[in-house]
Amino acid sequence: DYLDNGNNKMAIQQADKLLKKHKDLHCAKVLKAIGLQRTGKQDEAYALAQEVAALEPTDDNSLQALTILYREMHRPELVTKLYEAAVKKVPNSEEYHSHLFMAYARVGEYKKMQQAGMALYKIVPKNPYYFWSVMSLIMQSISAQDENLSKTMFLPLAERMVEKMVKEDKIEAEAEVELYYMILERLEKYKEALDVVRGKLGEKLTSELQSRENKCMAMYKKLRRWPECNALSRRLLLKNSDDWQFYITYFDSVFQLIDESWTPPPEEEHSLEGEVHYSIEQAVKFIEERITEESKSSRPLRGPYLAKLELIRRLRYRGCNDEYKLGDPEELMFQYFKKFGDKPCCFTDLKVFVDLLPSSQYTKFISQLLEVIPLSETAGSEIALPADIKALQQHLCVVQLSRLLGIYHAMDKKQKLTVVRELMLRYRHGLEFGKSCLKTELQFSDYYCLLAVHLLLDLWLEGEETAVWQCLTLLEEGLSHSPSNAQFKLLLIRIYCRLGAFEPVAELYSSLDAKHIQHDTIGYLLTRYAGSLGHYAAASQSCNFALRFFHSNQKDTSEYIIQAYKYGAFEKIPEFIAFRNRLNSSLHFAQVRTERMLLDLLLEANISTSLEESIKSMSLSPEEDDIPWKDLRDNRDLTVLFNWDPKDRDISEEHRKLSLEEETMWLRIRSLTLRLVSGLPTLSHTIQPKNSEKTAENGVSSKIDTIRSLLQQLEAAVDSGKKFLEQKIQYPVLGPPPTRMAGFFSNGSCQCQTSLFYLVSDIYELDTNGLEDSSEIQERIGNSFKSLVERLTDLFNKCKGDLIEVRDGTLKTHPNLLENLVFFVETISIALWVSSYCDSVLRPFKSNLQKKKKKKKESSVAMPPVFTHFLDYVTELQTLTSNVIDHIKGLEIILTALKLEELSLKDTLLLQEEKKFTKTVQGKVQSSYHHSVQEIGELLKKRLDTIKKLKI
Repeated sequence: DYLDNGNNKMAIQQADKLLKKHKDLHCAKVLKAIGLQRTGKQDEAYALAQEVAALEPTDDNSLQALTILYREMHRPELVTKLYEAAVKKVPNSEEYHSHLFMAYARVGEYKKMQQAGMALYKIVPKNPYYFWSVMSLIMQSISAQDENLSKTMFLPLAERMVEKMVKEDKIEAEAEVELYYMILERLEKYKEALDVVRGKLGEKLTSELQSRENKCMAMYKKLRRWPECNALSRRLLLKNSDDWQFYITYFDSVFQLIDESWTPPPEEEHSLEGEVHYSIEQAVKFIEERITEESKSSRPLRGPYLAKLELIRRLRYRGCNDEYKLGDPEELMFQYFKKFGDKPCCFTDLKVFVDLLPSSQYTKFISQLLEVIPLSETAGSEIALPADIKALQQHLCVVQLSRLLGIYHAMDKKQKLTVVRELMLRYRHGLEFGKSCLKTELQFSDYYCLLAVHLLLDLWLEGEETAVWQCLTLLEEGLSHSPSNAQFKLLLIRIYCRLGAFEPVAELYSSLDAKHIQHDTIGYLLTRYAGSLGHYAAASQSCNFALRFFHSNQKDTSEYIIQAYKYGAFEKIPEFIAFRNRLNSSLHFAQVRTERMLLDLLLEANISTSLEESIKSMSLSPEEDDIPWKDLRDNRDLTVLFNWDPKDRDISEEHRKLSLEEETMWLRIRSLTLRLVSGLPTLSHTIQPKNSEKTAENGVSSKIDTIRSLLQQLEAAVDSGKKFLEQKIQYPVLGPPPTRMAGFFSNGSCQCQTSLFYLVSDIYELDTNGLEDSSEIQERIGNSFKSLVERLTDLFNKCKGDLIEVRDGTLKTHPNLLENLVFFVETISIALWVSSYCDSVLRPFKSNLQKKKKKKKESSVAMPPVFTHFLDYVTELQTLTSNVIDHIKGLEIILTALKLEELSLKDTLLLQEEKKFTKTVQGKVQSSYHHSVQEIGELLKKRLDTIKKLKI
């Protein structure tokens, strides 16, 4: 009970009391171990657990408790050993055998699973156990590296095992038929799979709607049996004329048959599935009949009308539209709008077919739609407004289409602002219809507000600085009426980040309440900006959010797989495994891991713990690269923000490809930087100068080789990054956010960091050659120190300027200055880590020299120049850092003194209630900048303290 309530200390005490009375009570020992594990005493817990495990317990309580403990230790492989021993001692226990099977499933030991399944079946001949074994064979075939092996050994064996059951007529459950179908499909025996589905066994497939028909259709497609495809889809459409997937199959098969000039056999049936349509005339007639049928149906169906537009599109694509008079697409879309315009799906339905309209007809088409919407003039309003929700939905649909057809894009600034005013009027009027909406429901008119913001974003990109503040104002207003609108929040996140204000973003993101996989698909919106805008604490937190999800994925997926075995959902098991692999090779996962470690080093290394300890606690090593570069998967959802832009302005496949390429290059640079930093402590061993055998023994010579090879890789990565940026790619404003790579190159951080790592190589050389005959190296090191200080000073100069300035009554932010400051802090930290390595090399030399001095009793032993170079360098670093800290203090004072209330937003467009939100927005941005500058300042002060300790 104590353990369940989280009172672990009491649990340990109670277990101790029990153990005093009963020394050998296994279960009490394990429960104590669980208490120790949960109070952070992992080593003691492990020792205690192994003590019990060595006795090979067979009582249920001890086994269950040990299983829980090992799971919390993330050591599932130990559970298998536990039950292997239990099964040896109690060979006929069904329970222990099934626990053993599940333990193997957790660690993916498919071969042993197959054996455990068969052993279970021998003890208790139940079908599920037999099929567990069959499924484990399929899993061996999926995980086999050699595809040939899986097709010649594992799958045929699985097939024979199932056939044996079929012959003996022992197939009982639907899952067993599914499994048989899965094996045949993987063996590409499509004909046999079709016979199974169509035969007696197929009758068991009842849990999913149209499960048999869908499987037959899949096999017909694989076998390219178009007549059957056509007849089956035709038959299914007669049953339900609203099922879109079958329209697609119907059209595909009709055109395949036309291309093959297929004709029905004279005497027999057309096909296994009945009558076949093999000409365009039949297809046209069939669709017209569906529309006539629809008009008699009790509820309106969209399928038949959209199928007609789809047919027109396909005929146009084949260049043969005019012979078959299906009607004019414009008129058909108009009729569709009259019938379904009040449904929110009307826009998404028509969006697919707008390219059937000639661009000269766009304006006419929109006017035609507007004419049929019942809008009425109201007293005191300059525009005609909808009287009910239906009319509002219709009008919204037209506004969305206008944006999609590019009508708004063609307007000039004045017209756009007029439209924004009108849309906001309509938005506020529409709020009346949603007065009874709950907090969790969206307002009916929310899209008006979003569309107005999109128009203002256009203006901002054209150089209109006030527009962006208006965007934020309108979105904050929208959010106050519709607190659950994810689109408002996502757009606010993007815009605040573009302005360099991260503080409001963290709160917005957590209110989105992202679940499970969303940490991978939309997490990039948060993690891309967290660290780069100087909010270190929030950055740590947002990385943790994401990492927690990725780490728990491993454990969770094993549980899903086990449930799938228990309930016979075999076809889901390969899906779960593919899902796990996809998450493990997620680009976002790799990025967050790398950035999190760099961030931890930045905040802690040589401040609260030494660099060596920090790296050790992360189990980092320069030789190891754990990023699956070849299999990286981009799981980001780049279309999460609603968008009504025409195709030429929208995010394209090309943008996705380029963004992935850019993200991968940046990740490579960051990962190599991290590995180079993690290599620093490995060099700081005392080395016997010039004694090459010793050096090789210490393994340090190979360490420096690792660092030199990583440096070459970094150079190559930087070069390809620069080449990539020469393309000057512009992503759409709501498309993927660009990486930090451009800033990293342009502000000089990149050159600083690479030359710091080259300096490491030189210092190492000095270390191995000694001071006597190394004047050339010493000079080289001296020059490196000088150029480093110059480069760092240049970098600092690029951080100067006002972060927020007021120009002609409007506010302008300079997020690039903030990003440069963050890069400066990172670069100075690397400089310090390298300096402490220099310090560790030069200190022993100095003490040796002083000993010599005492021996010779001479006052004038010449100090080698490298010491003065180093001291000058450290002093200059100290001065530079102090200057930056002063600069930051200055920024803080300016930011605090900024009186934003006095900003008369001259724009008369702003109503009184809007002014309230504008104030809030500008306050948030100001506070966020203030917070960033504070955190950067704090960190630099800590770094300054470490510089002061560097005195050889």
